[in-house]
Amino acid sequence: MNRKVILYIAASLDGYIATQDGDLKFLESVEREGEDYGYGKFIKSVDAVILGRKTYDKVLSMGFDFPHAEKESYIITRIPRPDIGNIRFYTGEVKELVLQLKSMPGNNIFVDGGSEIVQLLMKDHLIDEYIISIIPVLLGDGIRLFKDGRPQEDLRLISSTAFESGLVQLHYTK
Repeated sequence: MNRKVILYIAASLDGYIATQDGDLKFLESVEREGEDYGYGKFIKSVDAVILGRKTYDKVLSMGFDFPHAEKESYIITRIPRPDIGNIRFYTGEVKELVLQLKSMPGNNIFVDGGSEIVQLLMKDHLIDEYIISIIPVLLGDGIRLFKDGRPQEDLRLISSTAFESGLVQLHYTK
């Protein structure tokens, strides 16, 4: 199996993944009991997770246990920290990590954010698929999913799914 690097993330209609102060309350507008928007199936297809330290800290600050603790997880950080079980605090080059992971046997690799990590991966064309859930809200300002200064990348639509909540999920590949 060829491991793919997949960005699975939610954003407002105007392209923000959080407010300027990192608030995610806008995601609550599409929460429906029994509806996970395909996340359950997706998460079973991955065995490694990459995310930035700010995203990791945000999850923990919300009072949750780290949701990917059973998977091989790489927290991209500038400050070394000791590993915690399957959680590795990675201070090296992100490109090097991704190429190493892709060369090893395993399932897909989940990019869980944040925008700085997405930018680094896009700079080197390392994301193979994008699954983006568009939340029907215009935030007006915040942390942009896609920052300026990255190279153009042409994508092919695999699917688009509209849900009763107003969320639209777009799935693209290279």
